[in-house]
Amino acid sequence: MAQNLPIHAVLPDLLSALRDGNGAVLVAPPGAGKTTAVAPALLGEEWCTGQIILTSPRRVAARAAAERIAHLLGEKPGERVGYLTRLDSKQSAATRILVVTEAILVNRLLEDQELEGVSAILFDEAHERHLDSDLGLALALESQQVLRETLRICVMSATIDGARFARLMGEGTTVVESEGKAHPLRLEWLGASPEKRIENAMTSAVLQAWREEDGDILAFLPGVGEIERTRERLAERLAGVPVLPLHGQVQPADQRAAIRRDSEGRRRIVLATSIAETSLTLEGVSVVVDSGLARRAEFDRAAGTTHLVTQRASQAAAAQRAGRAARQGPGVAYRLWEEGGHAGRPEFDAPEMLTADLAPLVMSLAKWGVTDPASLQWLDAPPEASVASARDRLCALGALDDTGALTQWGDKIAALPLDPEGAAAVLFGAVHGQAEDTARLVLLSQERGLGGRGEDLLSRLQRWNGDRGKRADASRKLARRWATLAEKLIAGSPRRDGGNPAVFLAMGRPGFLARRRDASGENWVSAGGRGFMLDPASPLARAEWLAIADAQGQAKGARITAAAELSAAEVEKHFADRIEKRTIARWNSSEKRVEVRLEKRLGAITLASGPDPDPDPRAIVDMLVEKAGEQLGTLLPRSLLARARFAGVEALSEIALGARAEEWLAPLLQGRRDLNLPASRFAEAALNLLSWEERQALDTAAPREFTSPAGTTHAIDYAGDDAPSVEVRVQAVFGLDRHPQIGSTPLLLKLTSPAGRPIQSTRDLPAFWRGSWEDVRKDMKGRYPKHRWPDEPWTEKPSLKTKNAFNR
Repeated sequence: MAQNLPIHAVLPDLLSALRDGNGAVLVAPPGAGKTTAVAPALLGEEWCTGQIILTSPRRVAARAAAERIAHLLGEKPGERVGYLTRLDSKQSAATRILVVTEAILVNRLLEDQELEGVSAILFDEAHERHLDSDLGLALALESQQVLRETLRICVMSATIDGARFARLMGEGTTVVESEGKAHPLRLEWLGASPEKRIENAMTSAVLQAWREEDGDILAFLPGVGEIERTRERLAERLAGVPVLPLHGQVQPADQRAAIRRDSEGRRRIVLATSIAETSLTLEGVSVVVDSGLARRAEFDRAAGTTHLVTQRASQAAAAQRAGRAARQGPGVAYRLWEEGGHAGRPEFDAPEMLTADLAPLVMSLAKWGVTDPASLQWLDAPPEASVASARDRLCALGALDDTGALTQWGDKIAALPLDPEGAAAVLFGAVHGQAEDTARLVLLSQERGLGGRGEDLLSRLQRWNGDRGKRADASRKLARRWATLAEKLIAGSPRRDGGNPAVFLAMGRPGFLARRRDASGENWVSAGGRGFMLDPASPLARAEWLAIADAQGQAKGARITAAAELSAAEVEKHFADRIEKRTIARWNSSEKRVEVRLEKRLGAITLASGPDPDPDPRAIVDMLVEKAGEQLGTLLPRSLLARARFAGVEALSEIALGARAEEWLAPLLQGRRDLNLPASRFAEAALNLLSWEERQALDTAAPREFTSPAGTTHAIDYAGDDAPSVEVRVQAVFGLDRHPQIGSTPLLLKLTSPAGRPIQSTRDLPAFWRGSWEDVRKDMKGRYPKHRWPDEPWTEKPSLKTKNAFNR
């Protein structure tokens, strides 16, 4: 094996650290050789008697790394060096170094917590902070601390904070750093062109690099669509030049062709997603063209879906991409953004722990025996809100109990190497004798490009079943393994009722069973209550029911990207236990009355609705009480609420009355469907909440009426800005030389003429008599000569009679 890689300068330090302790962190720049050199170097160590597991963030990188290590050892993959991914495997009894994807490691740890026969785990490219990488490290550290003190763990990357990982891994963990071999790297800042489509901008940049530079070109684009459109444009301009795509949907043989030099010695152009940022060395590449964009998966808790978001690549990702050009010699990186804006990019990509769906993690932890994620060691702890959301969905699926522990059904779900919803679907399929078809449908929903494209999973399933390619065969074998395991987990003989596997896909995701809402098939509503959109040109737009497997977009109006059709009869048959009949009381705001309907519902989907011939009186009263509670200020007399407020009777405040609405409103509203009652009825019902003593205290503190010296009664206003006040004819208060009080508050007297017109308002009647009364008297005497207007009214007898009538 070649010994001229930069990593060989620090390998003695790393080997020494793993001899003396059980943990190390290796920080080495891209191209240093850590992926291919570290694992073989451990084979000769005395403590390394078992297998070495090397994790890789992606299937392409795992297979390429294993093939490269095997080549350097002069062997073929499957001998001392093997690999294991979801769809591909080459290993044997002789395999000592096994390269696996991070999810494979998690599943192996869950099945064998002690990792018997494993001497070391090497976490490569740990800086990418994938969810399975963080989870695998947390589980491995607990296994090491509790069960396997001799298990060696080494974290490796080019850009990680080594000290932070070392603190996580515990005292005695050594950080080993390699400076690497730095080849000159030139950066060319082309600037952004917002008016151009990304494929047009990238085509121009690649053509410029093709003219001005030597060597193969690696271009980074955010996704498969952009890669295909750029490839088409380049193929038109560069006839005969190999333009090769590199992403997860490319066949393994084509992926190898993109990684290796052209067999005919031609210059080539590789168009890649972020899959080529790390781990892979593309032979002959000395030019990188970077769009500066990345597509990341983010989970939307409100929608319950994971959607792809196109965003600016981080500074760390841009550095990794540019470094691809200078791995084997001097290189150049063309960047489609301005140098001045580079510092404004995020420094690192957010860890998946903070953005991903945590249901698989919560399920894995439950299988591990942990209900509280905080009990494990994390670089970034799982967010509590995301954990709670995941736990709620798993409880609804029947996988977890109220304590967060696995149920018997959950134990079966956890035994399948799938996400919880996919595993549940395959198990439901196994119960009904449809395990394999259901497993294939689940796999189709997760593997883009398998069976072709389009939203219709059943059509893709049909095409896949007829596909005899290597990827199709490997996928069918994987689905068969899932199905076989599910059948073993299901006790007893399955019900051989055949049918549509889409039913069981929906049973695994009951909240994503959806019904068409319009004739065009564009709008859909799910049992979980969320709205979805579908392209009206899709063949699925004619369906009545869909099992939605994938949707992209935010919570409101996410776009369906993968689904399978169900019939109404299949829904009625297989979801009968979820269909409920219930009486729904609704408020008709236009008619201001309660309507009661009998509805047949599947979650949030209304299957049938009509008037309820025998409604539950309680439901009607409950609705009326609710509506009355919302408008107490208009139903109750304003005067009562104001009196209570003035008297400080808290029991008659709107807040207190609303809190006890059921107690005083329900008896009043029995047998009704509206609120059309006199305000006095509502007032009396509210007053009945008070005891006799409390009502007496209210009348004393805030009397309803003022009785004048003339014997007339007048309602006291407690609601106005000048409250308390009363309107009274001035002759009615003759003879009164002390101002009336309400408790300690002077009652505002609004004095009027015999015709009821305002004369004067006062809170000091004696002062009025002896002050401005003289002017009032002169004016009123001329206006109303038949009435009395004495000089000293406080000495007069009160009366509303005219002078002649009074003197008789």
